[in-house]
Amino acid sequence: MAKKIFFIGIFLLLSVSLYPSRLPLHKAMWQKQLAGGMVQCQLCPYHCILKEGQRGQCGVRKNIGGVLYTLSYGRVASYNIDPIEKKPVFHMLPGSFAYSLATGGCNLHCKFCQNWQISQRRPDEIDYVYMKPEDIVAAAKKSGCKSIAYTYSEPIIFYELMLETAKLAHAAGLYNIMVTAGFIEEKPLRQLCKYIDAATVGLKAFDQDYYSKIVGGRLDVVLRTLKIMKEEGVWVEVVNLVVPTLNDNMEEIRKMCLWIKDNLGPETPLHFLRFYPMYKLKNLPPTPVETLEKARQVALKAGLKFVYIGNVPGHPAENTYCPHCGKVLIERVGYGILANNLHQGRCRFCGRKIPGIWK
Repeated sequence: MAKKIFFIGIFLLLSVSLYPSRLPLHKAMWQKQLAGGMVQCQLCPYHCILKEGQRGQCGVRKNIGGVLYTLSYGRVASYNIDPIEKKPVFHMLPGSFAYSLATGGCNLHCKFCQNWQISQRRPDEIDYVYMKPEDIVAAAKKSGCKSIAYTYSEPIIFYELMLETAKLAHAAGLYNIMVTAGFIEEKPLRQLCKYIDAATVGLKAFDQDYYSKIVGGRLDVVLRTLKIMKEEGVWVEVVNLVVPTLNDNMEEIRKMCLWIKDNLGPETPLHFLRFYPMYKLKNLPPTPVETLEKARQVALKAGLKFVYIGNVPGHPAENTYCPHCGKVLIERVGYGILANNLHQGRCRFCGRKIPGIWK
């Protein structure tokens, strides 16, 4: 694997431009021109109205001459070859690798963000490699990855780069994975869903007050995003980072689990992740493992079939279990696969069909 990563690095250096002195302007999608040279962004629910030279909440979309442009197009701030389990996506091609990338910027401002050095800075404030969609797809194919993951920061804010890359990826036989907080308007989301195969959606809490104070977004929008993805046929896995004292109320977690079961289906995977002190929440302790285990029991009791515990390497709740016979289907340690007892998408022991993307 190390050799693969080395050769990918050489390939990129030969095929893309590092830090070009002048990037071509790339017009943003989902905009509305207003009187007086103003423009409104219609990509996310902020609907930022911008004067000449102003940027939106994300720091990425800018009014230049009365037209909205994206400053993230081609500015890849981070790229890597990751196990697909790192996204986390557990019900898709276990043990495979995803070519993962991000640009700078985000339209939310989570106080616990683990990638704040990228997400909370503007794309022109950080180092980048200039990569066009065809460069990204070529690098992914060269690496032997089965998929491309739009991740690390918030891929919604590099919408144009993601959409164009995703189209080319499908044509090249690659899957597309979106790792997102889901703060996007309906029309651009539906257009994107035509090319996204799987999504990990961060449902930060089941409480608007938490979204207002800790995240800077709206719960109702994220719930709408989840339902739309389900309608559009995207394979969805839900992630909930459990932060001590802030969103670890078991009654709130129970309500969230019931909503997932009723609106997305009981076989929707749910990942409870352990929080570690980060960014603006360094005053809080790591999530007790017992809290995560209680949350998992609440979710199972609510009727969810596939409930995982993450950021606790070696915990048995990293494994996938058959809901019918209880046998271990996929045994994991961290991002590694120790055993895979699926056969053509079914439990090898009892034949129960297991939902996901397996080939």
